[in-house]
Amino acid sequence: MAAIAKNHDYHMVEPSPWPFVMSAAVLVMAIGAISWMHEWTPWIFFVGLAGVLYTMYAWWSDVIKEANQGDHTPVVQMHHRYGMMLFIASEVMVFFGFFWAYFDGFFRLDDVEQYARVAATSGMWPPTGVELFDPFHLPLFNTLLLLTSGTTVTWAHHALLEGDREGLKWGLVLTVLLGALFTGVQALEYSEAGFAFSHNMYGATFFMATGLHGFHVLIGTIFLLVCLIRALRGDFTPERHLGFEFAAWYWHFVDVVWLFLFASIYVWGSWGVAIHH
Repeated sequence: MAAIAKNHDYHMVEPSPWPFVMSAAVLVMAIGAISWMHEWTPWIFFVGLAGVLYTMYAWWSDVIKEANQGDHTPVVQMHHRYGMMLFIASEVMVFFGFFWAYFDGFFRLDDVEQYARVAATSGMWPPTGVELFDPFHLPLFNTLLLLTSGTTVTWAHHALLEGDREGLKWGLVLTVLLGALFTGVQALEYSEAGFAFSHNMYGATFFMATGLHGFHVLIGTIFLLVCLIRALRGDFTPERHLGFEFAAWYWHFVDVVWLFLFASIYVWGSWGVAIHH
């Protein structure tokens, strides 16, 4: 039977094992995480993690091959952009939940119906005895790092659009280095913290909000590092660079979230409170 001629701009994906393999790997990783929490063994978790990472590599490699073969028509690219927008919107909602938890503790610290919270925090936010970070020390330095990295990734993007391969390369190199430096500074900050995740509600919300952001910085740095490797291979052109465009979107999202975290949790949340030096 003769093949049916394609008369549309959509890409019909070939059968792939990766959705099933990813589901199985995530299940193993989840079982491993539960086992680790119950102090059984961490190895199941790492086996699942290895499966997830390999599947990500293989699946995205197939997507890149499809793009290089011309399967990503303008219509397909438009739908990829919609998908990335929805993904970032879902990430915004995740952070919104942690901001909600923080401000709920901030504004409702002494409500009579929150008697258990008052007993745990002494009716203070942050709770009595918690020594906070100086917002204009390491947090401010990290803010400058991320703002600078937003500039360098924009430089790389515009260099690509202008056909400047050197500008693309060095803009990405600087962005990756700044992202890695941010992660190192945040690790240093956590090592000097005057409170812990498990001490109280403040510690839990602080480390969940800033730690989740730090995880996003790490993922974004890896995303941009992959884009740098692809740029050195010559994969991107001024007309076709959807992967790099998405990495830049993601990085700007990470920048904006950090500005809200810095302004609300570090600066506003530390007014009139003892600062940890």
